[in-house]
Amino acid sequence: MAEAWQHPFLNVFRYFRVNEWKRSSKEGDVAVVMDKTLKGSVYLIRGSVSANNYLQLPRTSTQSLGLTGRYLYVLFRPLPAKRFVIHLDVTTQDSQVIRVSFSNFFKEFKSSATWLQFPFVFETRTPRRVLAGMAPPGACWTFLQLDLHDILLIYLSRCYGHLKSVKLCANLLVKNLYTSDLNFDPGITVSKAQGAKLPIIPVPREMAFPVPKGESWHDHYIHIRFPSDSPQATSELVWTNSSSPAAVILESVPQLPAHQVTLSKPLQYRMSPAIQMPRPQTSCPALSAPRVLSEASQSCQHSEGSCPADLSVCSRDSSAWVEASAVHTVVRDSQRLTHKSTGMPVALEDTGSHKHFLPDPVLRLKRIIGFGGHSTKWALWTKDGAAVVYPCHAVIVVLHISTGEQRFFLGHTDKVSALALDRNSLLLASAQVQPPSVVRLWDFPSGRCLSLFRSPMYAVCSLSFSSSGALLCGVGRDHQGRTVVVAWGTEQVSLGGEVVALSKVHADFDVQTFRVSLLDETRMASCGQGSIRLWRLRGRTLRSCPVDLGEHCGLEFSDLAFAQALDSCQVPSIPTLYVCSRNGHILEVDPQRMAVRCTHHLLPTGDPGPGITINSLSVSLTACAVGCEDGYLRLWPLDFSSVLLEAEHEGPISSVCISPNGLCVLSTTSSSHLGFLDIPSREYTVLACSHMAPVLALSTEQSRGQLATVSMDHTVRIWDLATLRQLYDFTSCDEAPCAITFHPTWPAVFCGFRRGAIRAFSLESTGVLVEHTCVPQPKGPWCHQGAIIDLLVTPDGNFLFSSCCQGSLVQYSCSNSQCHVLRVAANVVFQDAQPHPNTLAVSRDSRLLAFVGPSKCTVTVMDSASLNELLRVSIGTLDSLDSAVAICFGPTSPGHLLVSTSSNKVMVLDAVSGRTVREVSLGTVGHWHVLPSLCSCSSSSCGGCSYTEEGRPAGYLLPTTGCIPRMFCCSCLVSALWLAPPLLSTRMPLFCWRPLTGLLRSGNTQHSLTPAARCTSVTQSLCMLWPSPLTSSRSSVWGMPSSCGMSWPPLRAFQGPPQPMMPDSWRMLHLRPGDSLCSRYPCHPTYPPSQIPTSGHLRALMNISCPPAGGEQLRLKTVVGYSGNGRANMVWRPDTGFFAYTCGRLVVVEDLHSGAQQHWLGHPEEISTLALSHNAQVLASASCCGSDAALCQIRLWDVPGCLCQQLISHHDSAVQALAFSPDDTFLVTLGDYRDLTLALWSMATYELVSANRLPEPMHGVAFNPWDAGELICVGPGAITFWFLQQHGADISLQVHQEPVPEEMGLAELTSLCYGAARLLYCGSSTGQVCVWDTGAGRCFLVWEADDGEIGLLVCSGSRLVSGSNTRRLRLWAVGAVPELQYKGSSARSTSVFMERELTLDGAIVSASFDSGMDMGVVGTTAGTLWYISWTEGTSTRLISGHRSKVNEVVFSPDESYCATCGEDGSVRVWSLASMELVVQFQVLNQSCLCLAWSPPSCGHPEQQQVVAGYSDGTLRVFSISRTAMELKMHPHRSALTAIAFSTDGQTILSGDKDGLVAVSRPRVGMTFRVLRDHQGAPISVIQSTYKEYVDLGVEGEDLWLAVSEDQRVSVWASNWPENHCKLLDWLSFPVPAALETSGLLPPSLATFCPWDLALLVYVGFGTHEEVAFYSLRQKQVVEKIMLPSCAMSLSLSPGAHLMAVGFSECTLSMVDCTLGTTQEFAGHDDVVHLCRFTPSGRLLFTVAHSEILVWEVLSP
Repeated sequence: MAEAWQHPFLNVFRYFRVNEWKRSSKEGDVAVVMDKTLKGSVYLIRGSVSANNYLQLPRTSTQSLGLTGRYLYVLFRPLPAKRFVIHLDVTTQDSQVIRVSFSNFFKEFKSSATWLQFPFVFETRTPRRVLAGMAPPGACWTFLQLDLHDILLIYLSRCYGHLKSVKLCANLLVKNLYTSDLNFDPGITVSKAQGAKLPIIPVPREMAFPVPKGESWHDHYIHIRFPSDSPQATSELVWTNSSSPAAVILESVPQLPAHQVTLSKPLQYRMSPAIQMPRPQTSCPALSAPRVLSEASQSCQHSEGSCPADLSVCSRDSSAWVEASAVHTVVRDSQRLTHKSTGMPVALEDTGSHKHFLPDPVLRLKRIIGFGGHSTKWALWTKDGAAVVYPCHAVIVVLHISTGEQRFFLGHTDKVSALALDRNSLLLASAQVQPPSVVRLWDFPSGRCLSLFRSPMYAVCSLSFSSSGALLCGVGRDHQGRTVVVAWGTEQVSLGGEVVALSKVHADFDVQTFRVSLLDETRMASCGQGSIRLWRLRGRTLRSCPVDLGEHCGLEFSDLAFAQALDSCQVPSIPTLYVCSRNGHILEVDPQRMAVRCTHHLLPTGDPGPGITINSLSVSLTACAVGCEDGYLRLWPLDFSSVLLEAEHEGPISSVCISPNGLCVLSTTSSSHLGFLDIPSREYTVLACSHMAPVLALSTEQSRGQLATVSMDHTVRIWDLATLRQLYDFTSCDEAPCAITFHPTWPAVFCGFRRGAIRAFSLESTGVLVEHTCVPQPKGPWCHQGAIIDLLVTPDGNFLFSSCCQGSLVQYSCSNSQCHVLRVAANVVFQDAQPHPNTLAVSRDSRLLAFVGPSKCTVTVMDSASLNELLRVSIGTLDSLDSAVAICFGPTSPGHLLVSTSSNKVMVLDAVSGRTVREVSLGTVGHWHVLPSLCSCSSSSCGGCSYTEEGRPAGYLLPTTGCIPRMFCCSCLVSALWLAPPLLSTRMPLFCWRPLTGLLRSGNTQHSLTPAARCTSVTQSLCMLWPSPLTSSRSSVWGMPSSCGMSWPPLRAFQGPPQPMMPDSWRMLHLRPGDSLCSRYPCHPTYPPSQIPTSGHLRALMNISCPPAGGEQLRLKTVVGYSGNGRANMVWRPDTGFFAYTCGRLVVVEDLHSGAQQHWLGHPEEISTLALSHNAQVLASASCCGSDAALCQIRLWDVPGCLCQQLISHHDSAVQALAFSPDDTFLVTLGDYRDLTLALWSMATYELVSANRLPEPMHGVAFNPWDAGELICVGPGAITFWFLQQHGADISLQVHQEPVPEEMGLAELTSLCYGAARLLYCGSSTGQVCVWDTGAGRCFLVWEADDGEIGLLVCSGSRLVSGSNTRRLRLWAVGAVPELQYKGSSARSTSVFMERELTLDGAIVSASFDSGMDMGVVGTTAGTLWYISWTEGTSTRLISGHRSKVNEVVFSPDESYCATCGEDGSVRVWSLASMELVVQFQVLNQSCLCLAWSPPSCGHPEQQQVVAGYSDGTLRVFSISRTAMELKMHPHRSALTAIAFSTDGQTILSGDKDGLVAVSRPRVGMTFRVLRDHQGAPISVIQSTYKEYVDLGVEGEDLWLAVSEDQRVSVWASNWPENHCKLLDWLSFPVPAALETSGLLPPSLATFCPWDLALLVYVGFGTHEEVAFYSLRQKQVVEKIMLPSCAMSLSLSPGAHLMAVGFSECTLSMVDCTLGTTQEFAGHDDVVHLCRFTPSGRLLFTVAHSEILVWEVLSP
């Protein structure tokens, strides 16, 4: 029985006063409207998302309605063609809350322990359902009667207690809700019930629907009673419309028999005697048919096979097993095999096709110039000491020292990361860097690969063999950054057996080096940060114990070695262990006692200071060799009493290795030098060296047998072609050369540079012959303004031609050594977005010059002498999508011109008529790539130009953007080829190939040279080949300071072959300023063609001048703030300490320990999101598109090098999410709701692999960490699976969608993260978290995690963190969730519980946590980064800034503090040294518009005050020492816009929006004077200073000014203690008539000149953009400085004659008022509306909206 006050019925809306906001909650579109049918007011609830538009009673979840009536009556009408949801929270008698939901969104009945979902289905009387689930157009008002008692009793066997809450969600009309214990029938009137004497109770009058007289109630309305009075139960509500009028049917479960009870003619109820139960499911349910989205591949095939476990290995190369790591496409006749590393066996169409994995016999690798690639620490001696083994990118080289011959181990497809050679030189082990790392075992004598297996490590960093080769140990890290040690058994490999994984151990300590004992194969040792450990392998168990280090426990140990022993000597089973540290200590460890036996502290020779940093050591029988960071190789006796030998190297030494006979020491350096020191003779021999950065171009000179290379390491090197030894090298200070060519007759080389300079160097006099720079010469024309793309000298040596990225072509005369400029043709060479070096070609008779241009679809042929155009061939007419990429003339006939095109063709054109002689298509052998270079063979060995029977040119070499054809040797892009012979290819090492000419002549197309597939790991990109300021390590971005000076040393020549040198004289020659030729000239910024600004913006940017080298006046020091309006725009990697976040256009990389910042610039708009690769080597950042960028920029940063290595663009509005694949092979980018694009990029080539149009916006994307071929997107109502399908080099995406669980209603999925294997957690807009089994494609668990939208999820292990827009951060224990996935629908969310909860200052937008989820960093929309410690349950502010516009910055007189104020009403005081927030004063519901700091004369320093002006006309005085407000005054009726203290600090001057200036005394709290001279225009500036001059004609101690926005300035002299104030001067600056009426005026700004207080500096809008210096003595403008545009902010330095000006173009100008020079700087992403120098002038603060940049002012 209900309570008495609820009897006989209760009007819920009336009793709980739904119209009052305190009693109910109305969210979204909820309105009161008039309904014509009911003739009264009803509530209309509508919206596209039901969960965001609702009416809820009571207001909060902590309250309860407490309604005990058995029946709930809902009077509502569903909106046509819409969906609605009704949620009821019902409390049982045992206090369990059950949610009962009714919706036409649900498709079937579902139930859990706390939730019942009933579908509300609309049907029409037609053979099939029409708009099933959607309300039909004729939907009527419905009288829904819910028996809450029976619902709980039938479906959950629980007893009803009371109704707790009701939530009515869009889309519906609702009149009212009623509860009662009486069973009302709305279709029966009172008179009819009394006359018929039926046991039926008619509805009360206020519950009744109006019925026209004479008509039936059922003709107009619907009555639904659920459950019915029948003993049969139903679980589905079906609204059935046969005709008009409509009928409603309660439909039972389809497979059960139905029982019908007829109450009236149009109304029928069908009942079911059973409850619908969930259908039984198999353990592995089949996925539904995938719903493929538009533009997605539908022809994807899946190969079945089980993935091997972590420790599984595959022995020997097999036809059924394809080695990992690279996309490899092979086509031969009808056989085709395509494979990308998946770890699965691949079925071949023909078992014999495996032989086609062998390289084509067209080329044979002859020599390699280079060393290293991934690391320079690996170089090993062979057993006999006659050869050394070292890696060079993907090739392992064995160099025989006596003969210089090289032997190669080919097979790796990425850089080699580790090497190990057994003691007998029988087995060689190697690992490559591409994760997951692949390990190869080689038979060293024969070079045959014995076994290929995948390691369980993400990356292998060290390998070590036992002396017999039966045991191999590896160390690396897994994908979570944990250290992993693995032991493999290899004794059966040489006999044809398999590699056996013996043991795998995860370590929580650092391991830098791991060695197996030479005498006992079961014992090992390792060292790392603060630890030395001894290991032992027993059976298949690998265990370790630490060595007691005592006081040395804090050292960083870098290397170790076991002591050597003579074979005839009896030695202990474990020899002495030597371990070195980075602070100069060498520890002798006794492995038996596991303790340190003795310690040696090594010091430099003659230097008693701190110890030397030791990177490596090696021990022989009598000596120990150490390699040091200072570049010295030192040889010590084993007692370390004194240094025996020292050899100085060019750079830090990476590794040392003593030969087996103990007579030589092999050393490697970080500068890629490899050599050895012969101890008896004390001679040092260089074995190999290479460039330190990608090689951009090369050139050969046949008569002298020389090779020239230029590299991004700013060096030019000349090599001997016969010996491949280096002859000369040059180093540039700050500019990288990018093109080079030899003169055919002179001993000279021409070199082109990035800034347009061309220099000729004589190889005889070792001097500069001629120099052409990028500015007009006194006696010459203007040359190039952009990077030099190509250089070419005619074969007769008469002319030199050069082209640049700006499209200019320059002709020089080479008749003498001056090389005068003859002709300059502008805009004739195509300005390619990715320029290629082979854009110029000259015929062998020197008469014809050909180039690509002026468009990419045309090739132009000119007379080489006169530059008269002879022919223009359009490539695009042959194919509308075709364009020319590279060109060259035929080797024998000058009439043939070869053109490689973007459609993978080579066209042979007649250079006279332009007709096509032949066209060779490379598309018949799979998917090929654009040819960036062409070269023709001119040697007699190739026999000139010949063609095969199929029409392929047999004498031409066709390279690709991938590796050398079908030879995996380079691990990066091949940038240049030269057919000398030998054939040379280059990227960073130089590869020398020997063509097999017999095969080149063959007519068999199977042996013709064809491109191979793209390599999977690319160290640099095509963009880096021709660098611009965007990719230079020494240049800055978009007008930042760049060094333009360059110095070149004289040529350094080696007389003949390099001679061994004594250790004391061994060193590389370094650049010395005294040896250089300096040439300073203004540089013009170059832009990547994809980012060329529009003409208007270009004019503004052209005013940006780069300062000379060392002449930068500003250096960005600190960024204050964090972009809280981004998403996932902060990354933190606990294992490496890498911490980065965004602030506007900047990526800020900060050291959390020291607070030091690095700033990565380059984005033209605000950065929206970040992503860090799994190996922490690449950071991806994405910015929005804007006026300066038509497409969104995505920049890929090299984390170790702190450089932008690639820029990619595809999205046209904004990028919402970025994600790397688990192996870092792909990058996926997700566009926002306007872009609706999902793009997949290859990290090997930075090319767009796939772009897919989305039918609806997606909110998040993530790769499956256990399957790189699967990624998932979440969005409205569904989860989308994307499967990568690969066909040759083509990659497509197959799509499959699964809807969200019905218990989530119409919620949108807004976030996602992976948990344990196969588990995916998704957050929703309604605060729910659902868990998916990705293998089965189903959701098995849902729980309420928050009240608002969950925008972030992070999971690791058994913990999950959720962050929502309710500012709550919650930690969940989800350890039991993996077990629930096997329970199906019986899974209960009670297994998930919340461990902790924190409330922060804004919605959560980014987060990173450690692997244990104990600590992390979280970013909020308030612009704050928090350090979270779940262990302590605390949150600590790391980074903080204003969440809205910053209006002012002021400084304390002693520069210990600064204060800022903003639109958010806060005044924040910062420590100027660390820029950490000290105190914050907050005023709610007001904006703080101006701020001033009390001067030093106002009192003691501890009594410092700041005064702030607010938008309500008040000013408040805050005490810094007391951290409290001391005074509040209200001197103005409108908002304060400017404020200042008088010089004595006893008076406050304030100006408001109406132009009034008030003078107040804070000590008495009153305003004693108001000046109305500026009335009518807002006051923009008030400044007060001392009046130092008596000749100004007025009396007073203070001199102050006021500026109003109508460009009027008043200057006053005052003595405030005597209440004296007099006008000194009045200035009015005219406003142009065009803008006087528009009101679009920049601010009017004025300030006293700090170095001459009689000068007033003004800037505003006038006829010219200028800064005016006005003399108060002479009463006139004495000086003007022109500006590029209108100034938005102004500040003058008190320390030097410097002026800072901010502009609306987001740039900052620094003007030297003494020299009249201007430097431009960029970095902000908005109008620079505030500039403020500190009182000393050492720092400059600039503000753009809420972004604060702190610049250090450098002395000129």
